[in-house]
Amino acid sequence: MHDSSDSKGQSRRDFLRTGLGVAGGLALPVGFTSQAFAANEPPIGTWPAGSSGSAVNACACVPLTGSYAAQGADELKGMQLAVEHINEGHPLMKAISPKTTKGVLGKELKLLFADSAAKPNDAVQAAQRFISENKVILMTGSTSSAVAVAMNKLAQREKVLYMAGISGSNDTTGKDCVRYGVRQNFYGQTAAAAIGPVLVKQFGKNRKAAFMTPDYTYGHTVTKSVNDYLSQNAGWQMVTNQVSPLGTQDFSQYLTNIANSGAEFLINVNWGRDAVLSTQQAHQFGILPKMTLVIPYQIPFLSQEVGADIMQGVYAATDFWWTLEDKYPLSKQFVDAFQKKYNYRPEWGAENGYVSFAHWAHMVEEAGTFYPPAVIKTYEKGETLQSLVGPVSYRPQDHQCIRPVIIVKGKKPGDMKNKEDFWEVVEILPGAPLMQAPDAFGCKLGDYT
Repeated sequence: MHDSSDSKGQSRRDFLRTGLGVAGGLALPVGFTSQAFAANEPPIGTWPAGSSGSAVNACACVPLTGSYAAQGADELKGMQLAVEHINEGHPLMKAISPKTTKGVLGKELKLLFADSAAKPNDAVQAAQRFISENKVILMTGSTSSAVAVAMNKLAQREKVLYMAGISGSNDTTGKDCVRYGVRQNFYGQTAAAAIGPVLVKQFGKNRKAAFMTPDYTYGHTVTKSVNDYLSQNAGWQMVTNQVSPLGTQDFSQYLTNIANSGAEFLINVNWGRDAVLSTQQAHQFGILPKMTLVIPYQIPFLSQEVGADIMQGVYAATDFWWTLEDKYPLSKQFVDAFQKKYNYRPEWGAENGYVSFAHWAHMVEEAGTFYPPAVIKTYEKGETLQSLVGPVSYRPQDHQCIRPVIIVKGKKPGDMKNKEDFWEVVEILPGAPLMQAPDAFGCKLGDYT
């Protein structure tokens, strides 16, 4: 992709600056004042060069190879559908971002992407190239919270907005939060606070659990949140916590320790391909169904790859499941559009990618400018806006979206209505009561400029 700034855009900005003085009592377009005001601000990040032409560029650094490849590809498809809907002024996009007509502030949105392989260095290097060569005005993607944290730091340093893609770590909007980062999806704390009461209600108090934890920020914070809830509220005991590197192929040493631990529950926090392999191997070891499997942070495609026979009766917390189309009209529009384009029903990674872009378009249109501090301050107003699961808002203190968490339970194979009908929605829990205080995880956002 080439640099999207051009001389025509420069001339137009000069015209806007000089023309403002002779506008007199003429009616100005919505957002004109904001744009004119922003034009007087000094350059910051890729602004104004990145938004001076007829098109603007965003970039996504997602894993298309490695342990999280399936989830990264699904997430990217949701983003690409959102960009398509933004550029054509699709009715679903307008339901979330009412001022969107065609493009963002009348400019075509282009999405560039690169394979991060879920490696922070790869993601940051790719994003840095997109900033330098393509003047991207927005960055997204992660699927790994280690990537999200690294991208947060890049965003704050380069003053280019970053929307965390799939990121379950508390730290992303906790101790590693930044002014230039926002997150739409649920995370460890909210997953734990949502699924914890369900587990206690179903299985009682004073139970013994073994945890399987991937060795990075997502794994450690999710395990801590789930264990804290169960131990403090119901006297559950963590009898072992088996921590494995991302990309582990053979989980036998960890499963041997679990088999000998006396645990009644296997709480698997692994993600992506690691979750598939560890669950399959736990079944082969005879640990499942002897122990009850719990997936506190649901993994897209896990049931499809592991099989409904193993996942039946398993409780999980998730961001979205496609049968919510029966409850939310916007969800149905999304599922129908996604299935028509990609020939399968979307997982929550795709939903997250779509909604994050829709919310960004909403914020830019409301700000009336691409000037980054103005867009960020629009997020920080905390106003209610639409999503695929009802009204949501962003907390100004940590840029975390306040959104529902969905509890699902694996269906028996005989109860599935079609080949993708893996989960039954058990509860839809409001987000605010599940969230920690905004400063509880050490968030300090930093500067606008």
